[in-house]
Amino acid sequence: MRERDDRRLPVRARGGFTLVELLVVIAIIAVLVGLLLPAIQSVREAARKSSCQNNLKQLGLALHLFADVYGAFPASGWTTTGPGNPAGRFVGWRPLTLPYIEQDNVRRLYDFEQHWWEGTNPTVAAVPIKVFRCPSTPTGQEVLAAVAKPPRPAMTFANPLAATDYEAIMGVQPGSINPHLAAPLYGSSNRFSVMHRNSRSGFAHVLDGTSTTIMVVECAGRPAVYFQRRVEGGLWNDQGLGWADSEGPFSLDGATRDGRTHGCGPAGGCSVGVNASNYNEPYAFHPGGGNLLFVDGHVQFLPADTALPVLAALCTMSAGD
Repeated sequence: MRERDDRRLPVRARGGFTLVELLVVIAIIAVLVGLLLPAIQSVREAARKSSCQNNLKQLGLALHLFADVYGAFPASGWTTTGPGNPAGRFVGWRPLTLPYIEQDNVRRLYDFEQHWWEGTNPTVAAVPIKVFRCPSTPTGQEVLAAVAKPPRPAMTFANPLAATDYEAIMGVQPGSINPHLAAPLYGSSNRFSVMHRNSRSGFAHVLDGTSTTIMVVECAGRPAVYFQRRVEGGLWNDQGLGWADSEGPFSLDGATRDGRTHGCGPAGGCSVGVNASNYNEPYAFHPGGGNLLFVDGHVQFLPADTALPVLAALCTMSAGD
């Protein structure tokens, strides 16, 4: 019988990561995350931008349907009787589109026999409507009060007004835009786009072409005031309070690059038309520009460095520019 061999093979030491190796792996992962994060953010912004464009396309279709029914586009804001506003109250263009954006229930709650700030209308104005919001816009401060803007008195609201990021462009300010041109072009007869105060404009009035005339722009973040990408603490716009506000539309006048001065002409540096400020200028939170809705219903992204005279030409419907 063979004797048992009690000799044992040596046990091999189990391998493992050293601290230095672990730190190297962590550093590599951090670098990869740093490289991927901007790409992920870019993809997300592209999706938000596409959603914002779809909102504008829906609004374009709603405005076309309104024009089919009434023979004219809604005014940017009514202060007298007109299509869709037989009572002659202060009412904006967005409440008039409610039946055409699948918001007929909200439309039935809105009282067109009263101004937008009267009766139960402020309660209706607190209802958020997704198609009026661009997903790229950061969440802002709730609107629970408003300074007076006659005939609307100073107000407090039981429920915060629901915001909007899209506004009608009424046209251009001749005194601000003409100095940028070789010769004055704009005056009281040709300064408007299709939607301005108490307007009754239809397709036939767009002499400069429906595919080259803007009717709605992004003007996001209001009534808080933004200069470039920074909100100005304590500064609050008296218009653009929410989707029901009839005083939000504006005319293009140009701003300085920092957004703090408007309508000062080329001598004062007011040559920026997009994304300098949301204080009465087209403004979006998309990198590099903003979305515009044209009269023919198409939506286009306009670069922020677009020359102000070019933007002005797009904001008028019959200036021959």
